Formats: sequence, structure tokens, C-alpha cells
Amino acid sequence: MTTRAGTLGSRRGRKEVSGERVSSHIGIVGVSPEGAALFYRQVTRHASRVLPPNEQPRISVHNEPLEAYISAIRKDDWHTVGKLLRRSAELLARCGADFCLTPDNAVQHGVQLAEVGSPIPWLTMTELVAEAISHDSRKVVGIVGTRMVMYSSTYQTHLGLRGIQVLAPDEDAADTIDQIIFGELVYGYTRPESKVAVLNIIGDLARKGCEGVILASSEASLLITAENSPLPVYDSSEVLAEASVRRTTQR
Repeated sequence: MTTRAGTLGSRRGRKEVSGERVSSHIGIVGVSPEGAALFYRQVTRHASRVLPPNEQPRISVHNEPLEAYISAIRKDDWHTVGKLLRRSAELLARCGADFCLTPDNAVQHGVQLAEVGSPIPWLTMTELVAEAISHDSRKVVGIVGTRMVMYSSTYQTHLGLRGIQVLAPDEDAADTIDQIIFGELVYGYTRPESKVAVLNIIGDLARKGCEGVILASSEASLLITAENSPLPVYDSSEVLAEASVRRTTQR
């Protein structure tokens, strides 16, 4: 797990304020509003399963405009992406957040830039997903997300260093997924035929030897779940949500 300012474990997960124990404070840096909303729900649901009511984490969310990120990414301007992420981190720190994270896969290359000068440490999703897949001893996994994420080093580097191959869908399938994400999922809805199309693409990845599939889009859970997928699912947002709640239990 990538962090800044030492290790996350060096910061207390719980604090004492005037004799009262205060739960750790999670800062969510939103990019896609729909993705941030879904992630908030994933965090709260996981926390409700593993933490008692009096230890539920505090959560703050800050979102710069999605179009600002999209414009910078289209220009390959990752320094601007990093500045946008860091601006959110600064505001979340002022809200009292102990650490922050972003569930948006498309901006993961900007997280390392955002860490520079960040007042609070970051949890890094890509490293956490790689750890989960390595723990399960997978050798080949597929990936479903935007074209940029599927055909970039966002996950390939972290998994490749562990000897794990990442297979992306072919060009036509990648275009289909990209259109579904930007045309439907970011707006919070999906058509039945879109779900069928993506499930068929995952089925093709299974036939090519994939042992699991990374859901590399914060809105992917609107389409794909562990129950309907032909392959074991590594939902990047769910992995990050679980890690963020686990972080709050560290003393």
C-alpha cells in the first residue's frame, strides 16, 4: 500500500478528544460524482458489517468538477490532475480527515503527484488490488474499465511486478465498454443490453485463460457483480472501501 509521510500505521486510527474516543476520519476525493456516491455507500456498508455503531468512521467527500479532470486527462496533463486531487486532499484535511483516497481509476496516475505536499497520507487503490490478486495466486486476470485504464499501465505495472499478466479486451470490445461507461454509467444508469454485452466480454476473457477480472471503473458495480460475473471479481472500489475501513481500526 502506497502512503506518504511515513506509513499509515504511524497515525492513530482512533483519537482521544476530551476523554471521548473519536473514530478515524476518511476523506474521499471524488472525481466521477456517481462513482464517489457508490463508493461512499460501499464504505458505509462495509463499516456497518465490521465495526460497532459507536466506532463508525467519520467520512467527508470533496469533488472538483468532473469536466476539469476529463479536460486535463485528454491533454495528458497529469500535473493538473495531481493539483486537482491535492486541492481536494487539502480541503478534506481541513475537515479533519486523517487520510484520503480516490475510487476513480482514471486518475490513479495522478495520485503520486497529489501526494507531494499533501497534508494527509493517501491510500492507493492499484496497489491494494494487486495485493488481493497476488494473495489469491492468480496468474492471468482480465480488466474492464475505460479504454485509457485498460490499455495503460494503471494496473499492468503493479501486477506485472508480481508476475501476473493482465489481459485487456480487444479493440471493438474496449470501445463498447468505454461507450457504456461514458454514455451510461457516469450518469447512474445502464441498459439491459449493456449488461449483457459486458458480461459477454468477460466471458471472452475467461475463454482466453483469465482467472479473474478487475472492475477498473468506480461505476462498474452498476453492471457487474460477483453473482453475475463469469469470472471471480476484483472490484477496485470494494477493495479500497474495505482497506479504508480496516485503516480506521489501526491504533
